[in-house]
Amino acid sequence: MKAGAQGARKLRSMLFVPADSERKLAKGEASGADALILDLEDAVAESRKGVAREMAATYLAARAASGSAGPALYVRINPLDTAYAMADLAAVTGPGLAGIMLPKTRSAACIARLSHGLDALEARAGLAPGRVAIVPVATETAEAMLTMQSFVGAGLVRLAAVTWGAEDLSAAVGAMSNRDEDGSYAPLYQWAGALCLAAAAAAGVAPLDTVYTDFRDSAGLATACRASRRRGFRGRIVIHPDQVAVVNEAYSPTAAEIEHARRIVAAFADNPGAGALSLDGVMIDRPHLVQAERTLAQLG
Repeated sequence: MKAGAQGARKLRSMLFVPADSERKLAKGEASGADALILDLEDAVAESRKGVAREMAATYLAARAASGSAGPALYVRINPLDTAYAMADLAAVTGPGLAGIMLPKTRSAACIARLSHGLDALEARAGLAPGRVAIVPVATETAEAMLTMQSFVGAGLVRLAAVTWGAEDLSAAVGAMSNRDEDGSYAPLYQWAGALCLAAAAAAGVAPLDTVYTDFRDSAGLATACRASRRRGFRGRIVIHPDQVAVVNEAYSPTAAEIEHARRIVAAFADNPGAGALSLDGVMIDRPHLVQAERTLAQLG
């Protein structure tokens, strides 16, 4: 099943912003991120959950009233099994909302449950059915690691992308760290990233890589993003405005990549019955065409 109404929008960078900080909201708006994630979960203290919810609703309404473009606005609600989740949804579902980020997803059933709630809230707000997208953080619980196959054939029409998380997963399994002594992710977390890639591909949406926590290390971030893009990720969750430009550049096709993709598409257009062709002395076939078309689609 392909992405929903919001899924076509480019999501190279999604920047977390605490919803209870006016200063950080303003910095996020000017960051150049493709989307802001107004955070009601981990970035907000228990005592300020209500304040953050009200501020998020006010911010969304103001953006909608202004008619300004700016980054798409998502809200990370609290997990569905908490007392906050439904109040979060009820407060923020309105004209300014592009989508919901769902934390602590256990399976595709959680996304379906959230979608049913959004059906009613969209109707209440006068929004078109299916307008609000969903991006789940798909690997934050131990259960989720065993149910990623539930994304296959689930009919998740609101799904815009899938991302993954390593921090909560390490807490869930009782690990002292999610990294080995050499600094690389331990096998469980490498598997989590791979499952995110597979689940997103099965659902027909973009896979988004997890956060790079050292926001001062721009060179390290750029290296990680290049490796991530080679593996198939099409964007990244970010935690600081200074990371946005690096991420946007890394997940955008280069001029050379665009030119090569155009030549592949043109070669197959000139030879519509061909299954394989030679281009610059290299054999290309239908998988190369699919990848070229995907590259060019990122320009939209």
